[in-house]
Amino acid sequence: MKILGIETSCDETAAAVVENGTTILSNVVASQEELHRQYGGIVPEIASRQHMISIIPIVDQALSHSNIMPEDLDAIAVTNRPGLVGSLLIGVNMAKALALVWHKPLFAVDHIRAHIYANWLEQNAPQFPCIALVVSGGHTELILIQRNGEFKRLGGTRDDAAGEAFDKVARILKLGYPGGPAIEFAAGQGVPLHRLPRAWLKGSDDFSFSGLKTAVLHLSEKLGITSTEGLHPHIPNVAASFQESVVDVLAAKTIQAAKRERVNQILLAGGVAANTVLKETFLIRSPVEVIIPSPQLCTDNAAMVSACAFHNRSSPIQNRWDMDVYSISKYV
Repeated sequence: MKILGIETSCDETAAAVVENGTTILSNVVASQEELHRQYGGIVPEIASRQHMISIIPIVDQALSHSNIMPEDLDAIAVTNRPGLVGSLLIGVNMAKALALVWHKPLFAVDHIRAHIYANWLEQNAPQFPCIALVVSGGHTELILIQRNGEFKRLGGTRDDAAGEAFDKVARILKLGYPGGPAIEFAAGQGVPLHRLPRAWLKGSDDFSFSGLKTAVLHLSEKLGITSTEGLHPHIPNVAASFQESVVDVLAAKTIQAAKRERVNQILLAGGVAANTVLKETFLIRSPVEVIIPSPQLCTDNAAMVSACAFHNRSSPIQNRWDMDVYSISKYV
């Protein structure tokens, strides 16, 4: 079964063809990173306009790279939630048009669930039950998966998502955008000298990073980082301390939940899952196997959308032409 996936939930325009939910025949992504860098973050209106420019060429490339003709496709899948509404509309309307013209079934896919299914694309299928930690710019979600299609949200962020905290701290430290890679690089040049707070939120599986972000701001002011032009010598150590705090909380709370729920595996997903320190920490600490997609499948892509649609095709995710888009996930 060959599914064309389309992803436009934020600032990447992506299309992919995946066979049987596991074999990537093509996976094409057009990033808007350089376009938004000058603003220090994503500008929704600019993102949606760029999707309009990129979507047709990207879908053409995905079909060309896979050597697949439209008549060879079995279905079309598209992200319809959560995300920037303007961006989502571009992908959904493209998918609707193609499904109508090519007479193909159309599947709506939740972006958070799609990130989880990136773990089906490079290795053997995960062993249920398992826990997925989805960490990205907009989401930090801890989800228990009993079997395909049976998801239970255990917890999530009460304020900033982990990736959002990385972006905001990168701005405080004058490291630029996107914040995740910038913080990781700077942290690699320093050591975690500063003991920054961890919000454990005992009795829940929730996360909170807003207090940590504020602590970094106060520390940066104290060290003179915010008032100094250019890069300050204390920045690498502050970046390393911040990164250590985020990773410590993510790993400890996820592993605690994994032990309690007696799962077989932990699945990492989302852009922050590409962070080297996060991956190494989970692999060292976890008592169960940890599955981590390659970096290109951690960030937004359409192969994960196709995989998600395939593995959940028996559930009621097939949609009519009045399919709408939503800014929030069904798991929030």
